[in-house]
Amino acid sequence: MNFLFPLLAVLIWSVNAIVSKLSAAAIDPAAISFYRWLVALLVLAPFALPGVWRHRQQIKQSWWKLLVLGLLGMVMYQSLAYYAAHSVSALFMGIVAALIPLLTVLLSVVVMRLAPTLGILLGSLLSFFGLVWLVSQGEPAKILTQGLGKGEIMMFVASLSYALYGVLTRRWAIPLPNWQSLWMQILFGVLLLTPNFLLATDVSLNAHNLPLVLFAAIPASIVAPFLWIQGVMRLGASSTSIYMNLVPIFTAVIAVSFLHETLHSYHFIGGGIALAGVILAQRLRTPLTGRKSSCTPGNKSSE
Repeated sequence: MNFLFPLLAVLIWSVNAIVSKLSAAAIDPAAISFYRWLVALLVLAPFALPGVWRHRQQIKQSWWKLLVLGLLGMVMYQSLAYYAAHSVSALFMGIVAALIPLLTVLLSVVVMRLAPTLGILLGSLLSFFGLVWLVSQGEPAKILTQGLGKGEIMMFVASLSYALYGVLTRRWAIPLPNWQSLWMQILFGVLLLTPNFLLATDVSLNAHNLPLVLFAAIPASIVAPFLWIQGVMRLGASSTSIYMNLVPIFTAVIAVSFLHETLHSYHFIGGGIALAGVILAQRLRTPLTGRKSSCTPGNKSSE
């Protein structure tokens, strides 16, 4: 039954892609970004604060790293996704988010000097082609004539930010327990989100948008990370990371069922090719150099 931990985490994050899309018509992106992490901060405070106080010296030494992680994971990733939701579908968001494991591996080659593999090379090419097919809606020439839309660019940058978050989390290995580290990242995230929140024209909460905020704050920001960490502990990072490949499938089913989004052939072709590239990068580990590859993306703290 250990497989249920990452499976449920991925299901929650897939639902959160739908929540992000629904939020576009219900609340300002700056408002839901701020409220989401403020609620998570307050809910976790009673459990995290005693440990945060005990480890205050380590926090003092690593505060700037925690700030950078908060910027990447709590500010850039989800905030950009909320803005992107105004112009792209939940289906698109789910497929691009599924590229995070591949982007993590690519960044690891640069940041952590991970030995490149044949899978990384071929998977990157496949995923790039699949993404081009998806963004262009099956007509790649359109990108040359029309360029990329703001939503597509923001969603890709969001996924890239989260991939870098995962790489730096492993590289720095901050000497703090998971939840205390996460709480400090959320604290810095809330502080960084505050100026944009104060500049927003309408930050009101109502019966329509409050459930969206609460879902993003508790199931997506607290429950799912807990389940994911449990999955990593029980199954290992390599096995757990494979479950991220289910995100576009779950998102597609939910988006079609509840948002009545339409699946087109370019979703199947582009999304399928991109996902095949991710799986190839994860599974084909034949080294291109004499060094052995040892990195498999398994970190997931927020979505």
